[in-house]
Amino acid sequence: MHNQRIQKAGDLLTADVNTPVIKHATSNLSVLNEAYSYSKPSSFSRGMRIDLNNVTILLISGTASIDEHGNSIHVSDFRSQLQRTLKNISGLLENEGAGWRDVVRTTCYLRDIDRDYELFNQVRTAFYEQLGLNPLPASTDVQTKLCRPELLVEIEAIAMFRAQPETAGTGLK
Repeated sequence: MHNQRIQKAGDLLTADVNTPVIKHATSNLSVLNEAYSYSKPSSFSRGMRIDLNNVTILLISGTASIDEHGNSIHVSDFRSQLQRTLKNISGLLENEGAGWRDVVRTTCYLRDIDRDYELFNQVRTAFYEQLGLNPLPASTDVQTKLCRPELLVEIEAIAMFRAQPETAGTGLK
């Protein structure tokens, strides 16, 4: 079984060296704006889609409780900020034909892990249970200073799924 997994991983990486890796920025303007549209523009994409040997990899940038106009919302309300963050990531995934079942890893940044981790884990667990996720994504949770003082949580995610060209960028899967 272990050798089969190694072979499959090797197959993923044995593309013709002359075949370009297809990549493009991802977004979903119905849930959050582009970072370069902020009043103080920031130079990053909301995510990056990479298509490699019929496997799509989505790299979702750190995402927080930001609305479609670039405003921080639910200031001082950790639960609501986390729920909006999960909604924003869901929208980015859906726009590329993916969902939370495709997420293989998250990195979660909390402004105050001592104060907020218990609530964070309760909300995240309920969200995953509602979706019926099994297995759960690998995850690391850390305390850090976030880019806006009013933000309490930010999450980045990595998703992988078999490419379905007819649904790419449509939100369908």
